[in-house]
Amino acid sequence: MSQVLHTPPRTPAPADADLAALAARHGLSVSGARPSLPEYVRQLWARRHFITAFATAKLTAQYSQAKLGQLWQVMTPLLNAAVYYFIFGVLLGTKHGVPDYVPFLVTGVFVWTFTQSSIMAGTRAISGNLGLVRALHFPRAALPLSFCLQQLQQLLFSMAALAVILLCFGVPVGVSWLLAVPALFLQFTFNAGVSMAMARMGARTPDIAQLMPFVLRTWMYVSGVMWSIDQLADKDSLPRVVTLLLETNPAAIYIDLMRFALIDSFHADRLPAHVWAIATGWALLAGIGGFIYFWKAEETYGRG
Repeated sequence: MSQVLHTPPRTPAPADADLAALAARHGLSVSGARPSLPEYVRQLWARRHFITAFATAKLTAQYSQAKLGQLWQVMTPLLNAAVYYFIFGVLLGTKHGVPDYVPFLVTGVFVWTFTQSSIMAGTRAISGNLGLVRALHFPRAALPLSFCLQQLQQLLFSMAALAVILLCFGVPVGVSWLLAVPALFLQFTFNAGVSMAMARMGARTPDIAQLMPFVLRTWMYVSGVMWSIDQLADKDSLPRVVTLLLETNPAAIYIDLMRFALIDSFHADRLPAHVWAIATGWALLAGIGGFIYFWKAEETYGRG
C-alpha cells in the first residue's frame, strides 16, 4: 500500500506592484536609493558643516607626524618652484622675455598645485574611504567636495607666503589683487566638478589613481606653469588649432587669471580674448556636469 504525500499548493509570489504598494503603505524605501537631484542638493547643504569640519580635520592631520607640521603646506610648492626654476628657468632659458619670472613661476606652481591635489584627492575620495561609505548614510558627493575644500584651505594658507614672495621681488600690492577672489571661486568650482567625475571613475576602477600622476604631469607641462603661453602663441611654428587649445586650456586660464590679478607686469594683452567668459564656462561645464555625473551613480558607491 503506497503512501501519497500531499504538499500544500504554493502561494504565488506577489507582483512587484503589490510589493511597492506594501512598502509605500508602511513608509518603507529602498536602502541607498538615489534621491532626486534637488533632494540630493538639499541633503548636501544640510551636511555643509560636516563637509567643512571633515576638510579641516584632514588638513590638520595631513602633516601631524612631520616635525615641521603645517609648514610643509608652504614648503612643498616652494621646493617644487625652486626645482622648476633651476631646470626650466636657468637650464632651458624659459625665464628670458618673461618679466618678474620668479613671481610668475611661483604663482603658477601654487595655483597648479591646487588643481592637481584636488583631482588626485578626488580620484581616491570613494575608493580610499570605503569604510566610511559603507558605515554611514550621507550624500557621497560630500567626500570629493570636502577634499577640494581641504586643498582650497591649504592654498589660502599658502597665499600668505606667496604675498611675501611677491613683495620681496618688487611686486606692489594693488586693487587688482581683489580679482583673485572670483578667479579662485571659478577654479574651485572647476576642480570640484572634475574631482567628482574622477571620484566616480576611481570608485569603479581604482587603478585610475595610479595613472592620474602621469596624466596630471603631462597636463602641467602644457599649462604654462613654467613658461609663457602667450610668447609661444606669437610664433608661427605652431598650427592655430594647437595655439587655441593651449590658450583655452582650463588650468592655464586659471593660472593666468591669478597672475593677472597679482603681478602688475602681467598685463591684459597676455590673456586670451574673453578670458573671464572662458573661465566661467569651464567652471559651469565641469561643476554642473561633474556633479550630475557623480550623482547618477550615487547608489552604486560602496557596493560589491
